[in-house]
Amino acid sequence: MVFRADAAFAQPQIYEALEERGVKYAIRLPANNCLEGDIAELLTRPLGRPSHKPVVRYKSFLYQAESWTKARRVVAKVEFHFGELFPRVGFIVTNLETDRRAVVRFYNQRGTAEQWIKEGKQAVKMTRLSCHRFRPNEVRLWLSRIAYNLGNLWRRLALPLRVGNWSLISLRQPLVKTGGRLIEHARYYWLLLAEGHLTRRLFGAMLRRMEALPVPAG
Repeated sequence: MVFRADAAFAQPQIYEALEERGVKYAIRLPANNCLEGDIAELLTRPLGRPSHKPVVRYKSFLYQAESWTKARRVVAKVEFHFGELFPRVGFIVTNLETDRRAVVRFYNQRGTAEQWIKEGKQAVKMTRLSCHRFRPNEVRLWLSRIAYNLGNLWRRLALPLRVGNWSLISLRQPLVKTGGRLIEHARYYWLLLAEGHLTRRLFGAMLRRMEALPVPAG
């Protein structure tokens, strides 16, 4: 089990609780003079003409704040960007034993997770829990999660490649809420869709991809 969080969780009780349970963690630390003093050699701007490509430096070291019961591993990342006077500095406290770059990569996945949470909030309204009792709100949350998972499966398995990376928020309006009209004739049906939202080619591509999916066993 692994845990990653921003500086709002930078409390010693959090670290101790996670360590007692054997949970690996990577939590961002707010910068202070002591931490910056430990990486003073990284804060010197590179010599020569500034590079348009960011210059990135890493350092791993042990650090113990006054409120901590023991020293813990901290990974620092320093970035020099073209046109910026001061470097961007970040600190991560962790008990991961991986390479310092791997620790930063792992922590940065937190942003991806937050985007998924944001997408769920906006696309299926999973935080709209306005009932007065816990159980109905729990049911509403489960339904929202099921809707999100179905939408994500639809995006991964049925959408053509050119729209396969669209967010559910972007897909909802042109593909779910699109207007349509079904016309019945003696031998066939016509499904008329709003051309401005869903084209015939895109709709047909989705149908072909869904028809190609394997039928579940049983």
